[in-house]
Amino acid sequence: MSFERFISQRFMPRRGGGFSGPLSVIAVAGIALGVTVMVMAVSILRGFQADISGKVVGFGSHITVSSFSGQLAYADAPVGYDSRLVESLRATRGVRHVQCYANKGGMVKTADQIYGIMFRGLDAGYDTTFYASCLTDGRLPDLSERASNDVLVSTTIASKLGLAVGDKLRTYFWNGDGYRSRAFVICGLYNTDLTEMDELYVVGDLRQVQRLNDWGDSLVGGYELLVDDFDHLDETAERVVEHLPYDLQMVTVRQANPALFSWLDLLEANITLILAIMCLVSAVAIVSALLIMIFEKSATIGLLKALGACNRSVRRIFLIKSARLIVWGVLIGDAAALALSYVQWRWHLLSLDPESYSMAHVPVEISVWTYVAISLGTVVVCMLALLLPARYISGISPAKTMRVEN
Repeated sequence: MSFERFISQRFMPRRGGGFSGPLSVIAVAGIALGVTVMVMAVSILRGFQADISGKVVGFGSHITVSSFSGQLAYADAPVGYDSRLVESLRATRGVRHVQCYANKGGMVKTADQIYGIMFRGLDAGYDTTFYASCLTDGRLPDLSERASNDVLVSTTIASKLGLAVGDKLRTYFWNGDGYRSRAFVICGLYNTDLTEMDELYVVGDLRQVQRLNDWGDSLVGGYELLVDDFDHLDETAERVVEHLPYDLQMVTVRQANPALFSWLDLLEANITLILAIMCLVSAVAIVSALLIMIFEKSATIGLLKALGACNRSVRRIFLIKSARLIVWGVLIGDAAALALSYVQWRWHLLSLDPESYSMAHVPVEISVWTYVAISLGTVVVCMLALLLPARYISGISPAKTMRVEN
């Protein structure tokens, strides 16, 4: 054990031993509080971003490839299904899955109401993980059958029209020269808390849209691409464009929803401000504790210098002691943040208004890297803040401190 570490252990404040003891406890508590707030703020932000973007991607995928032709408000312009293009897109680096879709606007008619909808047709290879996670009752449509009549309806639409699983859904679609009617069967109910989506979409079989539009099996509304890493969406989109023919266009989910993602990016600026303030609070707390400790131990500092200890060794004694306080504060803060995050993730104690926040509870993303980054950042900032007050030790004279002590 080094000389500095041996002495620093004897500097641990005892009860009733002056101001440094209680102030050290306050410093540890301040650091712990700062770390807890920072971790929770980042965890909630990441959870909020992941929840919102996941719901938007669930309805529209990461990348959408569609026709350059003008689209009607109630239908997609058709795209010829090209198996070679699909295989080329699947082989593109960063692309995880390629699927087909088609949208067609229509109306639902009940005994006393008429309600406008957008029928979203999915192909048999569609990734329905998102819809399965939002399912509240019933089951997903069976897309393996030929032109299945099963449809998935949101709880919002079902509540407004007084419908339930197993009921008939009588719909009417405009086809340019007249209306075509279909009687679907509600096989399940879903809820995403995204009002714009829940009030509009009915999910069913792509082959129903093809029949309504007289497309046959060779035409679809477009292709949807899911990527491996959302953080590298733009790079993947650039590679996808290279494979597209001249008559197809590509839109990323960020380009399709600029206001939403600009709002999510703006939240990061607020989190950055919170991190800066909490780091400052932690630094002030530990610096205050160090200064009080130096003032109380000035006689000991003078004695150590008189016995031959250099300024560097004495500074290391106090920095080692302060580092212990910082580490304890960080560990306590991480433990508190992890406990709070788990409780919220498991039992959803903090609820939200779905109409205002598009989610029913406060989302939390528990990430090891968040804890590691904030913990290391707090330790580094606090240790750097200690370098300046630690230099005060160099100005302490052994003769003066021992004279004052006498």
